Amino acid sequence: MALITVIGASGRQGMAQVRQALKAGYHVRAISRQEDPFGGAKIEGVERVEVRPMDLYDTDSFKPALEGSDYIFYTHPLQARADRAVLIGDLGKVAAELGVKRLVWNTSSWIPDKPGDPFTYGENTKGINALWRSGCPGTVFGSVLFMDNLLTNWARPFIVNEGRYVYPHAPHLEANWISLDDVAKFMLTALERPDMEGAWLNIGGPERIKGPQVAKYLSEALGKEIVYDPCTPEEFGRYLVEAAGDSMPEEMREEFAAGIAAFYEYNNTAPTRPFEVDMDYVMERFPELDGELENMGEWTKRQDWGESNFRPAFG
Repeated sequence: MALITVIGASGRQGMAQVRQALKAGYHVRAISRQEDPFGGAKIEGVERVEVRPMDLYDTDSFKPALEGSDYIFYTHPLQARADRAVLIGDLGKVAAELGVKRLVWNTSSWIPDKPGDPFTYGENTKGINALWRSGCPGTVFGSVLFMDNLLTNWARPFIVNEGRYVYPHAPHLEANWISLDDVAKFMLTALERPDMEGAWLNIGGPERIKGPQVAKYLSEALGKEIVYDPCTPEEFGRYLVEAAGDSMPEEMREEFAAGIAAFYEYNNTAPTRPFEVDMDYVMERFPELDGELENMGEWTKRQDWGESNFRPAFG
C-alpha cells in the first residue's frame, strides 16, 4: 500500500489524518519533532507508524523527512499563518523533486473566490498559487470550522465545568461545522481522483447551524443543560492566548490575541459568510462521501467529555 506522510501529525488535525489513513489501509509516516507525537492517544494501528522529524523553517530537513512518500498531507500551523505561501511553496518544490504523487493541503479555513479578503483567507489564495507553481501535483481543501474545537482547553472547560457553550459567534451566524475525521476522509478520497489534481474546494459538515443548535446538541450529549453564551471576539482572543500557555512566546501574545479578535469580527459581519459551505455542490463533487459525514449531534455523542480526553489549544 502507498505511503502517506502526515506533516504536523502531533496536532489534532494531523492525528485525525493519521487515524483515517491507517483505517483506510495506508502505510503512514508521522512528521513530528516529538518522539511520541500522539501523546498516548488511542489510535488503532499506531504501532505501525514511522516517525521522522522535520523543521518547516529549515528546507534542508525536508528531503530526509519526506523521501519515499507517495502522498503528503499538510496542515499549516495556526501560529505561523503569515507564512502560508512561503511554507507551502517550499514544501511543494521539494515534494516535486522527490516525485510525490499528490500533496494535499488542508488550509483549516475558507478559501475565497474573489480578491481582497483579509486574514488567512487572502493568504490561502497566495498559498494555492505558490503550490501550483511549485511543480508538485496538489489538491487543496478549505475546511471552514471544526467540531473538534469544542474539545480544546479553550472551549471544553466552559462546556463541561460551567454548562456554557462559549464561542465568538453572533446569534445570526450560521456555520457548516465539520469533524476532523471527515476532513481527513476528504483528503484521502481526493488521492485517486484525477479531477482533484490542481483543484481546490471549500468543505464543511452536512448541516448548517447556529449557536443555540450547537448548545442543544451538547446538552443532549452530556445529559445536562448547556447554555449558549457567546463571548466577544476580544474575549475569545484572550482565551486562546491563555490556553496556549508557555507554548506561545510572550512577545507574540498581544498581537495574536488582536489578530484573532479582528478575524472573528470579520467572520460575524462579512457578506462572504466564510463559515458557510454549499454542501449540495460538495456532495456532487464527492458522491463517495454522501451519507458518510457526521453532523454535530452525531459527533458530540461519540466524544469522550471526561478529564482524560485532553486536547491542546492548537494543532
